[in-house]
Amino acid sequence: MAEPIRTRALRFVAGRDVYFDTEGFFWDPDDWSIERPRSSPARAEIERLDAVQWRVLRFLRAYYLDQGRAPLNRDLKAGTELSLVELERLFPQGIRLGARRLAGLPNPKTCLD
Repeated sequence: MAEPIRTRALRFVAGRDVYFDTEGFFWDPDDWSIERPRSSPARAEIERLDAVQWRVLRFLRAYYLDQGRAPLNRDLKAGTELSLVELERLFPQGIRLGARRLAGLPNPKTCLD
């Protein structure tokens, strides 16, 4: 199976030029910083991230850095102590397109997890 073609766009975010793919995911997950979710294009639908949303983003980020992949739903539920319904409601575009994007994880379409 051929790997999907990725294109990128340069944006100025949190005082630095950062590449994003066409769906707003960080091109390089290492470009993420604590400041970037506050000014990320993915956050356009969220006025202010609350403590629960930050807890989810920190868990996603820590899991990704430790395991090299996004958590499975069961790991996400256990790590955040929230149900999938609660998690989906926290982010306008859900877990995969909302939370993962804000946490700086790779685009789910370009990785195998």
